This record gives sequence, C-alpha cells and structure tokens, in this order.
Amino acid sequence: MSAFQNKNQFSDRQYIFLSIVSLLLLVYLSRLFYLQIIDEETKISAENNSTRIEVLYPDRGLIFDRNEKLLVFNEVAYDLAMTPALTREFDTLKLIQVLNISLKDFRRQVNKARVNGKMIPTVIVKQISGKTYATLQEIMFGYPGFVVVTRTLRSYSKPLGAHLLGYVGEVNDRVIQNDDYYKMGDYIGISGLERAYEKELRGEKGKRIFLVDKFNRKIESYKAGTQDQAPIVGKDLNTTLDRDLQEYGELLMQHKIGSIVAIEPETGEILALISAPTFDPALLVGRIRGRNYRELANDPLKPLFNRALMAQYPPGSTFKPINALIALQEGVITTTSTFNCQGGYNVGNFHLGCHHNFAMAVEEAVQRSCNAFFCNAFRRTLDSDRFPNITAGYNNWRNLVTGFGIGKKLGSDVFGELTGNIPKSENLNKKHGLNKWKSLWLVSMGIGQGELLLTPFQMANMTATIANRGYYITPHIVKHIAGQDTISARFTKRNYTGIDEHFFEPIVNGMEKVITSGTGVGAQVPGIAVCGKTGTAQNPHGKDHSIFTAFAPKDNPKIAISVYVENGTFGATWAAPIASLMIEKYLKDSVTRPELEKRMIEANLIPEHYLKMRDTTSILFLKRILPKDSIRHSTKKKH
Repeated sequence: MSAFQNKNQFSDRQYIFLSIVSLLLLVYLSRLFYLQIIDEETKISAENNSTRIEVLYPDRGLIFDRNEKLLVFNEVAYDLAMTPALTREFDTLKLIQVLNISLKDFRRQVNKARVNGKMIPTVIVKQISGKTYATLQEIMFGYPGFVVVTRTLRSYSKPLGAHLLGYVGEVNDRVIQNDDYYKMGDYIGISGLERAYEKELRGEKGKRIFLVDKFNRKIESYKAGTQDQAPIVGKDLNTTLDRDLQEYGELLMQHKIGSIVAIEPETGEILALISAPTFDPALLVGRIRGRNYRELANDPLKPLFNRALMAQYPPGSTFKPINALIALQEGVITTTSTFNCQGGYNVGNFHLGCHHNFAMAVEEAVQRSCNAFFCNAFRRTLDSDRFPNITAGYNNWRNLVTGFGIGKKLGSDVFGELTGNIPKSENLNKKHGLNKWKSLWLVSMGIGQGELLLTPFQMANMTATIANRGYYITPHIVKHIAGQDTISARFTKRNYTGIDEHFFEPIVNGMEKVITSGTGVGAQVPGIAVCGKTGTAQNPHGKDHSIFTAFAPKDNPKIAISVYVENGTFGATWAAPIASLMIEKYLKDSVTRPELEKRMIEANLIPEHYLKMRDTTSILFLKRILPKDSIRHSTKKKH
C-alpha cells in the first residue's frame, strides 16, 4: 500500500471522528438549551429539593334559582396531601391524633400515595375542619413531604333539590385517564346539575411555587411569583327553578313515593322537579359522604333513584288527549264523531270496561275519560284505509306520538333522563310475524296502558305541548351562565308536533271540563281556569298509581305539571289535589285551602311492607317516611 493511500485513509477516519464528536456536542448543547431556556417545568423539577408546587383549587360556581335566591354555595375545607419521596421519619401517632383517624386508615392512605407515585402529591386525609387545620399548622414543620391544600365543599341554603342539583365527588381512574385536567384527589360533578355543567362550574386550577427550607417550611415565592398562576373561579349558574315551589312540592310529597314536574310552557323552563322520597343534599358532602351514600343506596325505597326522570310508568288516561289529537289530525274522526259506550269497548269476546253507557263526542270523551271512545279512535288511526298494512298505520301513529317528545330523550340539560317506551313496529313484526298482528292486540295503548311507558318528565312536557297548542320548547334547568350572553339554541327552538293548532281547542275545552265538572274537580283553584286530566295506572304489585297532568291558566298558561303518586289508587284522590296546590302556590304565591293542604302533607301512602322494615332500617329512612311520633315509638320498640 502506498504512502498516499495511507494518508487518505487517515484523513477519512479523522473526518468521521470529528463528525461524530460534533454531532454529540450539538445534541448536548440543544438539550441543555431546552432544559435551561425552554422547559421551565423541568428546571423547577430539577430544583425540587428546594421548591414546592402548590395547586390552587378554584371555587366552584354558585347556583341560584330563577329569582336570584341562593341554592348552592361553597365552604372552606382542607385536605392533607403527601409526596412520598420528600417525607422523612415522623411521629405517626401524634399526626393521627390530631387528624382523629385510625392508624389502619392512615397507613392505607399512605400506601395509596406511594403507589400513586413518589413525586406526586396525593391527598391522604380529606375535608379537615378549620379547628384541626389550625392545630395541624403548628406541627407541620416536623412533617416534611406533607402539605395542607385548601379546598371548598358544597353547602346548601336549604335541604332541597337533591336529585336536581346533584353532588360532587372524587374523580376515579377512568376520569383521570380520559381527561388530563383531573388528577388524583380532584373533585368532579357526579350527578345532576353538578355533572351536566361540570366544565362551567369547576373553573380552572392555578398553582403557586415556593422555595422551602430543609424543614419543608415555605421561605418565599419562587422567582418572585412570576411563574405562579391564579385559579379561575367557576361560573355561576342562574337556574329556572323556583326555590319556594320546589320546597313546597317536597313538603307535599313527604311520606309518599312518586314525583312532581312543573314546566313553564312558553319557555320550557323547569320550575320544580321533585322525586320522592328525597334526601338532604348535605348528606353527600364531606367525609361522611361515603357512609351516607351506602346507607341511601341500601334504602328499600331507593331515595337516590330520580323517579321524575328515570321511572317509566304507563301514563293511563292522561295519554288519551294525545290519541284524540292524532285521530283528528288523521281525519279518522271529527269533533262531532261519536262512539257508543255500553259499559266499555266490546269486540267479539274482547271487553275493556268503562263507567259510561251512552254515546259521546271528543270533547265530552276527554271530560269523562270514556275508554270506548279512545279505543275506537286509536284503532281507526292504525287501520286507516290510506295505509297499505298495519305496520305503516302503526308507524304513522308512532311518529306523531314522538312529536310530543314521547319515546325519546328530550335533550334536556337535566342529567339522567330516560326514553320511556313506545314499541317499534320491527319488534311487533318480529314477535307476531310481518303484518300478522292487529290493532286490537294493542288497543290498551289507546287508553295509556299496555306496552306504553312514559317518564313523569315526559308527561309534564306532553302537557306543556297541549298548553302551547302544538309545540314545546325543550325543557331545561339553566336560565343563564355567568359570562355568557345566551343559552343553547336548543332551549329556545319550538318543536312542533305535526298536529294542526285548531284541533287543540276541543281537547283543551274537554280538559277544562275535567276540572269544572269531571273527574278532576278536586284540582279546582279559586279564580284560575285549570285544564287537566286524571289517570289511574294499573299496578300488579299493589294499589294502582294516582296520576294527574294539568296546565293553568287555560289561556296564556304559565305552568304545566305532572304528578305521579305510587299506590295512590285514583288520580283524583291524591295527584290532582297536590297539583292544584302547586298551581295555586306558583300563580298566587300563597295557598287559600289550608284543610286540603294539611290533608295532602300529612297523608302517609308508603305501602305497609316498607313500614314493616323499620326495625332493620336506619333512622335516616324513618325520618323520611314516618311522622315524628312513629319514629319515637318504633325507635323505643327497637331498643
């Protein structure tokens, strides 16, 4: 090999070596620049032996009623957080004595913190009182790695609206995985308004960075606070709820199972939403929440279950006006069409009973709730000659029914609504064979029974639709959000039924006569024209359910309402009087029938088999369903 070739090889190796060194130097310098200049968080992490990041939690937004009366506000509480990597040996016994917790619970929470991450602050004791916090501050210098975090807890101006307002709880792993805003120990809306408007109510977290000494005591702000971020307070909500009406409705429904839903027809604003039995929303706040939740969840009356939105019942005779309107729209009856009623509806061996024995037209049929009339109208609608088969006729009927917001979710901002049930023709064809079924097999749906199921929420909206003569505004609970000029467009849009407006007048007239001289005379309100419809739903497990829907006044209505009282027997007995008191309370701001009011408030309609459970049920349960004397008696008997 020549000297020239050796020289070239040496030059090539030198070039490669210098290139590698230059590349490594460039990577090193780039990383150094990023860490020192760009990545401020990494710098803070590197200085973690002398700095601490304190998360600043914002106050949740306040919640008001439609008249600016406060419903939900905040109270200060404190959490103790632990960063495992920063802890040293400490006096465990002294700390648990101050915190008033067991050694077992304390160790369990410490182990959770270690699993969560050595450098991640994890809350180990929640909702510490102000008095305990003051004592804790005096000994914190002896507990490096521990820090007290200021939080807020929800508080309530009055113990009402638990199902509607909802509650706040700690986030779980699934929430943390799906939303990087939340960290272990953060709180989130679990149900009700707290959940539906979580992003508006929660605000945005901030942070404060401190220099600390070797005893974990704060010395001063890091970089004069230039890296701190102030928390952004959550937005206040003004709801459509009338606090006084809500409170009154809960009083009327004590010792009962059922619901009340009241809506302003013109706007779709929810005035009151009561599910009974209910509970004090404060039971699900603070360190007692877990214990109370278990107790409520095990209660045989299921107070956590929102019957107004989730219970699905046969609407009974309150559904008859809808079938009359559809029959009029389809032209299978007119306002003067009559059907004979000979003690019921009779076809061959089939008999569906009724209390009448004469022919009547639609207005009187609504007034008297004639089963024969509505069975005939329903079957004529399904069997109309303009449809080629029963499936087409049924689908047409079903489409018109859903126009009233039935058989589907209404799209409200109230969390947890269910759809109810209107069977689909596909299911009927699958069960009986394509077009091999008959309208007679479904005739009970013509009077609001059979497979037909509605929620009380849908019943109230259905009634508001009749009050508006053919349209509804999607029911909603939030009237205004702080910092926003308007609410969602879906809460101002008119949803039309497809029924011509002029067909509503005979139905409305009939509903007025229900109150003046029909089955709903018990719902009369002095000086106010009320239109309503009583209903009774069959209950295979006991007494029938009492149902009533109404709106008032007849012209330019201000309130539409549904009342459902389980085991109340007849609509006229309990549901109608309760609705009339609610209407009077809202429209007149007072009640002029004290004897009726007293009877409704004091009535205990809880079935006997629930009362027999009292010896094995907590005092929380007893306080909700029994008069005070019964509580004292049953408690003494138990001991």
